[in-house]
Amino acid sequence: MNILIYGSITILAVLGMEFVAWFAHKYLMHGLLWSWHEDHHKPHENEGFFEKNDRFFLVFALPSFLCYLAGGLLPEYKALLFVGIGISIYGLIYFLIHDVYIHQRFKWFRQLDSKYSKAILRAHGAHHSKQTKEEGESFGLLIVNPKYFKKRSKFVSK
Repeated sequence: MNILIYGSITILAVLGMEFVAWFAHKYLMHGLLWSWHEDHHKPHENEGFFEKNDRFFLVFALPSFLCYLAGGLLPEYKALLFVGIGISIYGLIYFLIHDVYIHQRFKWFRQLDSKYSKAILRAHGAHHSKQTKEEGESFGLLIVNPKYFKKRSKFVSK
C-alpha cells in the first residue's frame, strides 16, 4: 500500500510543478527576477553556453534537495522524499523539452512529429516572440493553450 501512496505523491508533485513553474515564470522570471531571465529572450550569437537564466536550475533544485534531505533523514517526513523525487522528475522533463527539444542546446534529438510536440513549439515560440517582461504569454511548458494545436502558426521557437 505504501508504494501506491508514495507513487501518488510523486505523480502529484510532478503535476503540481507545472503550476509552480508557470507561476514562477510569469511572476518571478517576468517580474522581480527579470534581470536573470532577460538574456533568455535575447538572441544568442557569440555568447557562451550558459545564460543567467540557468540560475533558475539551482532555484528549483534547492527545494528538491531539501525534500530529499528531510524525507531521507527524518522518518516522520518520508513523504517529502517523494515530493523531492517528483520535483526532480519534472526538472528532467523540463530540461529535455525546454533545453534539448525546443532550444536545441544539446543536439540529442530534433523535431518530433506529434500534434502535442508541435503545439509546445508554437506556444514557446509565441512566448519568445516578446522580448520584454511585460509582453508575455504562454508561461507554462506542458499545458498548452488549444490555439497552439492549429497547424499554421506564425510563431517559431528560437
